[in-house]
Amino acid sequence: MAGYGSDSAFATYLTDNGLTLPVGAPTAAVLRQRGSDYIDRAYGARFSGVPTLGYAQERAWGRTGATAYGADIADGVIPDAVVWASYAAAYAEAVLGAATPAGSLSVTVIPGEAVKRAKAGPAEVEFFGGADALSGAIPVLSAVDGLLSPFFWVLSPAVMVV
Repeated sequence: MAGYGSDSAFATYLTDNGLTLPVGAPTAAVLRQRGSDYIDRAYGARFSGVPTLGYAQERAWGRTGATAYGADIADGVIPDAVVWASYAAAYAEAVLGAATPAGSLSVTVIPGEAVKRAKAGPAEVEFFGGADALSGAIPVLSAVDGLLSPFFWVLSPAVMVV
């Protein structure tokens, strides 16, 4: 399975944005794979349309019946913004992975081990979020979210006719 885009286009993206990968970062191909996996897992179900090749398609894009800003996207096309979002996620994986274990965009949570309250000396903090331990576990990258939001399903308000 290949990540969105190409290694050379990823290198151009980094250069154009004044970014450099940390020393010891995985290869561009590995980072693109992880960035693309993050896009598909975190956003795939929210994209308009359906995968062009059906359920067995490796990636969430190309799609059939997808739209952006109210305009149809040609069947099977992978929009540039999706590729750029995967590069942004790949870069985040490299940077976050330099400080934490590899696979930092793929968080594992054990609900029974979630901390509700922590105390250090006289300071005590209670965390909100209810019983859903996963709600705060999925990293949200604002640059990625902004690039992908035009491709999400648009829900129209329901109209009831009596």
